[in-house]
Amino acid sequence: MDSVPKIVNTIHLAATDCGLERVTDEQAKNIIGLSLEKAMLRLFPHHPDKLQQLVAAYKHIYKHVDTTPTPLFNGVTELLKQLKQQGKHIAVATGKSRVGLDRLLAESGLQDYFVITRTACEAQSKPHPDMLEQILQQLQLVPQQAVMVGDTLIDMELAQRAGVDAIGVTMGVASREILYNTHAKHICDNYQQLAQLLLTQDIDTEIKQHLCELN
Repeated sequence: MDSVPKIVNTIHLAATDCGLERVTDEQAKNIIGLSLEKAMLRLFPHHPDKLQQLVAAYKHIYKHVDTTPTPLFNGVTELLKQLKQQGKHIAVATGKSRVGLDRLLAESGLQDYFVITRTACEAQSKPHPDMLEQILQQLQLVPQQAVMVGDTLIDMELAQRAGVDAIGVTMGVASREILYNTHAKHICDNYQQLAQLLLTQDIDTEIKQHLCELN
């Protein structure tokens, strides 16, 4: 889902709530994918004493104050349905909390498409490979049998550290120019392109299962 505007705005509101100077939109975008505590430490490194206050403010504002919509990208539901019909295993690796992810999956109605989800509550924060390694282990797969789909530099680094091929998507944080300079095997500009790639298995490596990361 397109959650970038909501995340950025919530970060700004949390900073104001805690009496701190706001960061730029670009700085706020660049921490998407990290666990919330790591994100706040990176954004406000000179205020470690306000870390817990920032985290609490962010959680409250995201859930109860900010009303920025987070619509699903066009083609998401159709792609997930087709992947599931083909017998692909679809998983989530996210910097969100367990409570936050479960809430968003329930609101979007997408929870039944995923065989396993991992959040920053159950694994080390991206880009540490822990999330993907846990998913691979539970599904009894080796890295060569999986592909990660992500929209951030953090996602691309996570995949590289886990030895998993990555597909970068421009529907979210990073531009095509930024993703081009990563180890992404492919870059897609919409879910229709991603569907053509995944459903036909037109990928550089032999992929039997698919792990999709939704931001």
